[in-house]
Amino acid sequence: MGMPQASPTWTAAQVRLLPADGNRYELVDGELLVTPSPSWVHQITVAELFRLLDGYARPNAVGRVGLAPADISLAEDEVLQPDVFVVPAALKPRRWEDVRALLLVIEVLSPGTARYDRLVKRRRYQRAPVPEYWIVDLDARLVERWRPDDTRPEILTETLEWKPLPGLSPLVIELPDLFAEALGEKD
Repeated sequence: MGMPQASPTWTAAQVRLLPADGNRYELVDGELLVTPSPSWVHQITVAELFRLLDGYARPNAVGRVGLAPADISLAEDEVLQPDVFVVPAALKPRRWEDVRALLLVIEVLSPGTARYDRLVKRRRYQRAPVPEYWIVDLDARLVERWRPDDTRPEILTETLEWKPLPGLSPLVIELPDLFAEALGEKD
């Protein structure tokens, strides 16, 4: 019986040379993550989260909200494509390489991304440390909120409050409304 062949270790430079073929390519701890283009409902959820966060973050000087595709590298030889993220106001990036810290990362689960989002990417964002990492589960209609030292997520089904700066009123997201909007249940 032969020895199992080790998976190749990828570099960020190699990942950036991959074709624009509709897949999303990410590199975490040398592991290449490949996921298909997101669904309509996924993208509506991302757009709604962007709208809510941008309406809060910019007027309160918290930071800038961004969306995938993005080539975030919190460390060398890394390429991350978070669905939604917030870059701190103190950073004034002009290139993706300038983004070395994030205040918030959000991933909306898709059938092909759950393992990556819940395990590989969660651990990476906790290690960064990103102060909050949200995993939005449309099927279960909940948000898992992770912080750097958490071993289990906080499970939110009704209200999500985000308070990125002391003394600032929190952003309040009514999750049933978010899910109804994303799933086309609102008039």
